[in-house]
Amino acid sequence: MKKLSLLLVVVMGVALVACGSAQRVISSNPGIASAKSQPTAIQAQSQSTASQAQSQSDDLVRTDNQGAVTLSVHPINLASPGDSLNFEVSMNTHSVDLSMDLATLATLTTDNGSSVKGSSWDGSLGGHHVSGTLTFPANVDGKPLLDGATKLTLTIDNVDAAERIFTWDLP
Repeated sequence: MKKLSLLLVVVMGVALVACGSAQRVISSNPGIASAKSQPTAIQAQSQSTASQAQSQSDDLVRTDNQGAVTLSVHPINLASPGDSLNFEVSMNTHSVDLSMDLATLATLTTDNGSSVKGSSWDGSLGGHHVSGTLTFPANVDGKPLLDGATKLTLTIDNVDAAERIFTWDLP
């Protein structure tokens, strides 16, 4: 019985460590870890521009925390869709099997009545931390999906909640 209890404690500990979000990078060269650099004016300007771009990009991220699964969705190419509209999706949980094809569960709808189902999902099928690209056709009946639209809604069904809705205002 003691061996079984000890084994259970070890397995739970390994699972908690594997699913933990804290990561620490340790350099093998202590001089690198303590080195300080002063950014030049060009580096500072570049960092400022990168921070602004990141902030604008973060404004597009939508998150849904229903049930035991957290979904985060980020549109990749709303400004210039080409043949497809792509969304970076990440799903995180500690208790639900994420072995589903999101393309079959997702619908993209505009406020002018156009709607398309997902065409592909390239995320892994299974695990507790899954991410990938969810793709939709950018055209419906030969017409661009986003033409005349001011709002875009992504609906994902049956991922540990009946429905998850993500919306974006379009320019």
